[in-house]
Amino acid sequence: MAKQAKKSSTVPLDWKEVYYTNCPMVSASNVDQELGWAREDFKKIGVKYGFLRSRNENNWYPHYVHNMDNLIRFGGLFPPIHVHADIRRTVLLGLTWVHEGGCMLVRARDDIYRMQDLKGKKIGLTKSLNTIKNDWWRIQEEQGIELMLRINGMTRDDVEIVEFPYPDDWYDKPEMLVEPMDNASELWLKRDHKHDLAFRPLETALLEGVVDAIYTQSGPFQHSQEATGKIKAIEDLSKYPDWTMQVCNQPTTATCTVEMAEQHPELVVTWLKAMIKVGRWANEHKHAAASILNKQTFYLDVEDTYRGIKDVDMVPNLSPKNLAAVEIGKDFMLSHGYIRNDFDVQKWAAPQFLEQAAKELIEEQWKKVTTEKLPAASELLTSTHRIG
Repeated sequence: MAKQAKKSSTVPLDWKEVYYTNCPMVSASNVDQELGWAREDFKKIGVKYGFLRSRNENNWYPHYVHNMDNLIRFGGLFPPIHVHADIRRTVLLGLTWVHEGGCMLVRARDDIYRMQDLKGKKIGLTKSLNTIKNDWWRIQEEQGIELMLRINGMTRDDVEIVEFPYPDDWYDKPEMLVEPMDNASELWLKRDHKHDLAFRPLETALLEGVVDAIYTQSGPFQHSQEATGKIKAIEDLSKYPDWTMQVCNQPTTATCTVEMAEQHPELVVTWLKAMIKVGRWANEHKHAAASILNKQTFYLDVEDTYRGIKDVDMVPNLSPKNLAAVEIGKDFMLSHGYIRNDFDVQKWAAPQFLEQAAKELIEEQWKKVTTEKLPAASELLTSTHRIG
């Protein structure tokens, strides 16, 4: 019997505080954990900006259920879809796309070289026993397995899907809750995340011969698992040009609550201005950004991280392609029973905040550059109007 998960706990609401939470993925917010630009911008308007776990009263579960009005989350796609569909209304602020669909792994010395060799064999599928959080890892496993079977002319009937329930309870372990964490990266000071099998729950079952194949993410996880010399990939969705097959808990998704968006839009705009600035910096300094992200993500090392992000636009956006990817993920979750309620992705997205943030950054830069070339600021420059 799985241990009963604790309830989510949070600090009292204070709109002079904004909290953030990130998945260990590729996003501007993950880079900003080290740069601190958002914290500086919030400090200018008298608001304290801190990591979710910078206060002991906050446990880990707001990352999954978004039960803090003043929380901004930037992370995997599936949990925020679940929140918006079944828990509370949120606002979609921005997305970051990474072309990583997922791989099928088998034991390196097995006589298995293609998907057809898996006919009649066992493929593992995890099942989290943690009832508070969204089972995002299972969702991407199931989605990836079905896609890889389909593009190889196979169906689920050709293989045996074996479920593996697991506790998924590290969030409740005392050592993860004792001390506040000022920076999200501090979580990984307590865990060797690149080798921690809690994040790869089926690897042991594969190596021990309980199953013949498992799903893993392309790039992250895959390269670390292959580096053991015990595992190989026989299929990789990221090698296909079809971007609709790459919705592996992707795109990375930024959301806030409806309450924040409606009652304090200035907080949303302040955060997005910082993300745009950080994203532009990361685009211009990909190796430096890779060094930062390597501390948090599951790529093998810094160079592997760089290869993973070199073609990624780190500035969050709400492009038609990204919104279509969200729709694909949402529809899969709905069709497979991972969410109960449907919703309109186009209505979830709120591009006006990104537009306002970009506009203010342009105006601030124009004012700064122009002022530097004048002996004193003119009335025009002290107003909100601009020419040209």
